[in-house]
Amino acid sequence: MAQTILVVDDDPVQRRLLEAAITRSGMHVVTAPGGGPALDLLSGPKGDQIALMLLDLVMPDMGGLEVLNKLRPSNAELPVIVLTAKGGIDSAVEAMRAGANDFLVKPASPERIAISIRNQLKIGTLSGEVKQLKKKTENRLTFDDLIASSPEMRQVFRLGTRAAQSNIPILIEGESGAGKELIARAIQGSSDRAGRPFVTVNCGAIPENLIESILFGHEKGSFTGATDKHLGKFQEADGGTLFLDEIGELRLDMQVKLLRALQEGEVDPVGAKRPVKVDVRIISATNRDLAQLSRDGQFREDLFYRLNVFPIFVPSLRDRRDDIPALARHFIARFAAEENKPVAGLTPDAAMLLERFNWPGNVRQLENTIFRAVVLCDGTQLDVVDFPQIAAALGVEARAQRSAPAANQALPTAHHGIGTPAPAAPVHASPYALSGTDAAGHMRKLEDIEAEIIRMAIGRYDGHMSEVARRLGIGRSTLYRKLKELGLEPDGDTAIAGEAAQQVAG
Repeated sequence: MAQTILVVDDDPVQRRLLEAAITRSGMHVVTAPGGGPALDLLSGPKGDQIALMLLDLVMPDMGGLEVLNKLRPSNAELPVIVLTAKGGIDSAVEAMRAGANDFLVKPASPERIAISIRNQLKIGTLSGEVKQLKKKTENRLTFDDLIASSPEMRQVFRLGTRAAQSNIPILIEGESGAGKELIARAIQGSSDRAGRPFVTVNCGAIPENLIESILFGHEKGSFTGATDKHLGKFQEADGGTLFLDEIGELRLDMQVKLLRALQEGEVDPVGAKRPVKVDVRIISATNRDLAQLSRDGQFREDLFYRLNVFPIFVPSLRDRRDDIPALARHFIARFAAEENKPVAGLTPDAAMLLERFNWPGNVRQLENTIFRAVVLCDGTQLDVVDFPQIAAALGVEARAQRSAPAANQALPTAHHGIGTPAPAAPVHASPYALSGTDAAGHMRKLEDIEAEIIRMAIGRYDGHMSEVARRLGIGRSTLYRKLKELGLEPDGDTAIAGEAAQQVAG
């Protein structure tokens, strides 16, 4: 779940060196041998997963400038770093004018490349947040701005888009933290009331003696302490949308007055001589079963039917687990940028951990959990150890070391309910535990154990081959020979990474 970087270079050696250097920074890499394949990849089904492009300027099939000219009209937001052996000022200016965000000259060190990538990702994330906040402030947020791709949420979006085309009253149901207010804002932003007032009222948080005044307003001197005239929430929302959150908490006597306001399209401010006409679109939300409350006499049945004209149910996060990876990536990028941390993603085991948890607090809980993990993380990726509370709930031991092979990080297979973790597979306290027997209990071959020890050492020392050889007590040439004999050479990533740690060649 690390951020994906696209490396575009016609030189296969350069692609391997850049891929190794970027991977060591905790980011996922995809490569393209030229400008044409790169544009095809960006326009393909997985193009939206690419967070940044590292682009060679001089390529035989399509130069970097041509790629930028074709890319920018359709994808103006993608950060692009141009990397070229031609370091003249004219080249840099030309690349920047074509839409490049940064310009690096070969040979560039892995550290310089990593810093440039992180800076551009941070700028992109913060710019995106500013745009989102601006749209939210202007009440123009739409469903395209929300992060959700699961079938359950796509259905919610379809219903919301349909409801936005009229002024029909909407009741949004769902658990706390599931995102009901965001759905309401997207409905407003997708309707002809976009840009007009969006007023939120939490019906469960208003003091009982102030409910009428807050909703409908009051005149000066209408009661003790009323030193000025006050417009109620209905009048504040005139021409726009009034979002009544936690509507099930509203007092019965106020439900009567709310019903009249909805039926007549007018409100009676406290102390006023005549009612005031208002043009308000009503969207209500609740985490309770209003139908059951009305049957129990705790909610007026006529008001329930008035509000429940167009119901929309927002599923809990545990019922749309497909959305967890995208939400986690979004929160990691945002908090890493805000906290100036180099966190770029999640390890596979941490991603699995988050997807298996039930999230009783829904998206709000996931957001706060990611925030805490980013603040505490000292590495480039969040690991199981950064989620001790989630790991404890699932019965997974939070390890103090990060670079364990995936095979040694067992996770539970299911979760059966809120607060009821499924049985977890045992996890070794040490991420480098080595077994001398196979699954059937027979002794393993020496060459298999030797290969595993070498893999462990490479992971433990982050691919620094000189350090790996020294710790294993063998020469570096002997280490490379063993890698070849044991069939560890073909992936080449660790060896290349060791070399890339010194310098990315021109």
